[in-house]
Amino acid sequence: MGQVTIYLDAEAEAKVRQAARAMNTSLSQWVSDLIREKTAMVWPESVKELAGAWKDFPDAEEIRNGMGEDTSREGI
Repeated sequence: MGQVTIYLDAEAEAKVRQAARAMNTSLSQWVSDLIREKTAMVWPESVKELAGAWKDFPDAEEIRNGMGEDTSREGI
């Protein structure tokens, strides 16, 4: 396991310590989890769950409604 030294101003350090305490975890684990989250190459579940949540964009059936029937194509 590697070690990394980071320098934080007093305000940032206080926020990190408070966040780690709120998550009931060590500073090291909190920073490690944050790095994993921010460098993930997949969408988080919270984003995936939003699929279909908005009704703003009409589906194909709504777009085609009232356009009539397609013209028959000639055979090959």
